Amino acid sequence: MPLRFDNAFLRELPGDPVAGPGTRQVHGAAWSRVMPTPVPAPRLVAHSAEVAALLGLEPWEVADPGFAAVFGGNALLEGMDPWAANYGGHQFGHWAGQLGDGRAISLGEALAADGSRHELQLKGAGRTPYSRGADGRAVLRSSIREFICSEAMHHLGVPTTRALSLVATGEAVVRDMLYDGHPRPEPGAIVCRVAPSFIRFGSFELPASRGDTGLLRALAGFCIWRDFPWLAGDRAGAPLARLHAEGAFDEALFAAWFHEVCVRTARLVGHWMRVGFVHGVLNTDNMSILGLTIDYGPYGWIDDYDPDWTPNTTDAQGRRYRFGWQPRVAHWNLARLAQALSPLFREAAPLQAGLDANAATWAECERDNACAKLGLEDCGDDDLALMRGLQALLHRAGADMTRFFRALAEVDVDAVAPSAEPLRGAFYDPGRHAAEADALDAWLRLYAARCRAGGLPREARAARMRAANPRFVPRNYLVQQAIDRAETGDEAGIGELLDVLRDPYGEQPGRDAYAALRPDWALDRAGCSMLSCSS
Repeated sequence: MPLRFDNAFLRELPGDPVAGPGTRQVHGAAWSRVMPTPVPAPRLVAHSAEVAALLGLEPWEVADPGFAAVFGGNALLEGMDPWAANYGGHQFGHWAGQLGDGRAISLGEALAADGSRHELQLKGAGRTPYSRGADGRAVLRSSIREFICSEAMHHLGVPTTRALSLVATGEAVVRDMLYDGHPRPEPGAIVCRVAPSFIRFGSFELPASRGDTGLLRALAGFCIWRDFPWLAGDRAGAPLARLHAEGAFDEALFAAWFHEVCVRTARLVGHWMRVGFVHGVLNTDNMSILGLTIDYGPYGWIDDYDPDWTPNTTDAQGRRYRFGWQPRVAHWNLARLAQALSPLFREAAPLQAGLDANAATWAECERDNACAKLGLEDCGDDDLALMRGLQALLHRAGADMTRFFRALAEVDVDAVAPSAEPLRGAFYDPGRHAAEADALDAWLRLYAARCRAGGLPREARAARMRAANPRFVPRNYLVQQAIDRAETGDEAGIGELLDVLRDPYGEQPGRDAYAALRPDWALDRAGCSMLSCSS
């Protein structure tokens, strides 16, 4: 396999002097060398052809048994130098101390033909110094969920880590899926995650919490140098050591970098809210410094519109990570990052400016979402109120978010009293729908009047709405159906679902079943509505 590696993270940042997986507190280091634990029978279950092509891998190379051996953790390619990253984080609002990659092991930073950098990371590859007593493995169901959703998010246009491969390990892994005292053995699997960087907010929080300003400064400078090089202006591309020696990493550069992180984070959350994605566990160690969706665990997709829904059983009481709170939580997490970075600043003003930019960018994203989802040319205060009124109505009526907004493009807004008939198939409960029918008709009249008063031509409006409102998303029950089939030996459902999700905004005639309302059986089914961090 013609992969070329440049492992800058290891080369430029201090590492743990102790190698191997023994659990320990690691000080003064950004990483620890650790080898993946071999598995009995690595076998390729699925892969992303797009990610393979991005890395320059040919189909025959992916089909070779050696591919499964490498991405199942049993072999290394020349240039690979595995490590686990060291970081901390706030979990459910409380400082958790050192966390680190407890079951993820990075193989190396691959350089593609176009010069782009792609860190290859195996999730489920065995114990690391950060496993905290766990086995470092992953089960097939959680690996399928991560593999499918990573790629689906990319095709939806949401910034995300990618997934190269899904490899079955041939061994059983014991998990208590709902933490209810009923563990059971499940088939094991490993996902190869791909991203330019897996640095997180918590990567900076840990050295800051320990008063290690030297490591904090080194990590921040490295992140700018490798992942945000354009911020260095005409110094971009210079050796990192020279930039440090010349004092390039000053307060102004750190401020510009933090501002960029804040803006990217707001835009990321804007995409989540547009498509109905709920991360489920927005701890600071699960927030990417690049503004990518990272760490797919107990995530979920909004079916009936409910801003208070969280898919995470651990979050069922407090609902900290509910759908509607994601912008607020992201801002809170950025405030924790600002606190961690504060030793690099003489005063708080530049950090506050970044936080203000996050809030302002999210406000812009909310307007942009309303504009696109409603098919408007622009979005004023009245239009934002129109959208918020609709969202409240959808919540009361039990409307399916994805189906409703997709069908809204079919409503005839040229009519003074537009018919709600195109929206009929977007509701779960006939009683709740009927109770809000008059309110929906009234809203449609307001919406139609707004479109006629200064909107786009009909076809342009519909095209804009279809480009913002997907027809197909990886609904929880669809992914669970693929999991159920795979656990009985039929793995074809994984590829079938992924193929649909490659074109989420297309009509795809003949595939209506993938755009259907959530079936009743999935309402309370584990894996569909209830998920844990083991899911």
